[in-house]
Amino acid sequence: MGAAENKKIVQTMIAELAEGHLRRYLEPMADDMRFTTIGTTNYSGTLTKAEYEKLLRSFPPMFKDRPPLLTPDNFIAEGDYVVAQMHGKSTTIDGKPYNNTYCFVYRFANGKIQEIMEYLDTELIANVFGR
Repeated sequence: MGAAENKKIVQTMIAELAEGHLRRYLEPMADDMRFTTIGTTNYSGTLTKAEYEKLLRSFPPMFKDRPPLLTPDNFIAEGDYVVAQMHGKSTTIDGKPYNNTYCFVYRFANGKIQEIMEYLDTELIANVFGR
């Protein structure tokens, strides 16, 4: 697949997640996919696909109305990579605002997502959810 096809896959995934379709969001990911959140906080590190799914399923109870809905700002694709710049806005069950900006870098191989790198304000996560 080419960059345009990969970009469309990521755009569709983000739309599926916004609709609450977690299985459809995860479908384009390889079984051995790795998800890495940058930084040095307790929230940073690398997860397997199964661990990433578990993390995503843990979000709803932490937020007042819903987990942050990721609003796409920009998609850039070249070769096997797609970059998605997004922002999210939500409130925790404790009433704390959680408004973060994200940059996800998706790496494709053999028609599947093999790796996702997440860049975000990890200090905000630590301040809102604890260290």
